[in-house]
Amino acid sequence: MSPKLKFTIVLLLSLLSLCCFILVASMIKGHWIAQFDQSIISFIQGLESPGITSFMKIFTFIGSTTMVVVITLAAALFLYFVLHHRLELIFLLVMMSATGIINQLLKQYFVRQRPDLHRLIEVTGYSFPSGHSMAAFALYASLAFLLWRHIATRTGRISLIILSSLMILCIGTSRIYLGVHYPSDIFGGYLASGFCFTLAVWLFQWYKEYRAYSRQSK
Repeated sequence: MSPKLKFTIVLLLSLLSLCCFILVASMIKGHWIAQFDQSIISFIQGLESPGITSFMKIFTFIGSTTMVVVITLAAALFLYFVLHHRLELIFLLVMMSATGIINQLLKQYFVRQRPDLHRLIEVTGYSFPSGHSMAAFALYASLAFLLWRHIATRTGRISLIILSSLMILCIGTSRIYLGVHYPSDIFGGYLASGFCFTLAVWLFQWYKEYRAYSRQSK
């Protein structure tokens, strides 16, 4: 696949994520989305048990701001001191910082209240889009993207994608299970973060190609 085609696909994915986010955001106060949210909440919370609750609390802790910052800093140190990648380090830090800022701006814009049906933990702040889901998608998608080319085997790469996907899915699901987010908050968070991530990848790849071209021209 040519670099130009790759850039086009990534940009189209970014625009698709944005359009889907706008669609979900436009329906969060509608009757259909309320029914959808309730059906998913009923199914997930219907699985409640002490063991699953402990499991979900672990994942919601992993997705907390404190842990996201710790994991991001650890990954940044690894990129800088082990892989000696400054550009990738900048990508990760900018991606995570931008995601946090955008999430807060979106929450203040939509001011959606959290569900109050059956909470297993207490949290504050607005609900849409989910900060946990946005941060999880941004962090683990970014790590998968940055570490992909350093894994030589196909099995290793597939394992990386599966592990990243499971982390994103489990953190998002934990927020629904614990009663602090609607499913549409989670989907909205994934889509908003997906837009930021794919746009960042497009800009990152474009800059690398531009820098390589500039060096060849000298």
